[in-house]
Amino acid sequence: MSLNAGYGASHVLHDVSLRIGEGEIVALAGRNGSGRSTLAKALMGLVRIQGIANFRGVSMIGKRPHVIARMGVGYMPEQRDVFPTLSVRENLQLGIKRGGSRFTINDAEQLFPVLQERAAVKAGMLSGGEQQMLALARKLMGDPSLVIVDEPTEGLALQVVEQVSSCLKNLRDRGIAILLIEQRMSIARELATRVAVMGHGTIIFDDTPAALAANERVINEWLSVGG
Repeated sequence: MSLNAGYGASHVLHDVSLRIGEGEIVALAGRNGSGRSTLAKALMGLVRIQGIANFRGVSMIGKRPHVIARMGVGYMPEQRDVFPTLSVRENLQLGIKRGGSRFTINDAEQLFPVLQERAAVKAGMLSGGEQQMLALARKLMGDPSLVIVDEPTEGLALQVVEQVSSCLKNLRDRGIAILLIEQRMSIARELATRVAVMGHGTIIFDDTPAALAANERVINEWLSVGG
């Protein structure tokens, strides 16, 4: 991958290079405005991009979001992505991939038991944490091989954060690649194989969580508030 992207005349991403392997969680860290969410949108074809971006050997450049999704890329944006007037079960059914999926509604309900308990409840009536779990579960119904998750624990209670983390570990163990945009470094350290740090629209660090923890310069200059 070597991506350039932006909005209109604004150039946000500058030769971003990042690799994610099967069964690997790569945490994408950085301050607000560093370009992390733009990278997620660029990979999904939601913003203008140039350069190289391949998924399983097939170029993603120039493809529309629904085509990229059919290639096996799931995207969960920061805002909770559910259909509020439909029930929990109906939301899950809408996400099922035509032709079958490795993931069933039963799998989703085992990962998040509350979804089974509230199967008939309209999604708009769920708590923020429950909506986040539903959004993630619905992405699984599409049978993705790569999941891009933007701030999945934002604003969630500790118990829900633990459930979301457990789900991401489960996906990793099933061989799914995950790009995790996450502000909480404790979550990144617990889940990630590698941590990539963005600054000014480019990757300035890409190594193990342990290597990042030992790199005071990167932490102070690119991650610490006021650094």
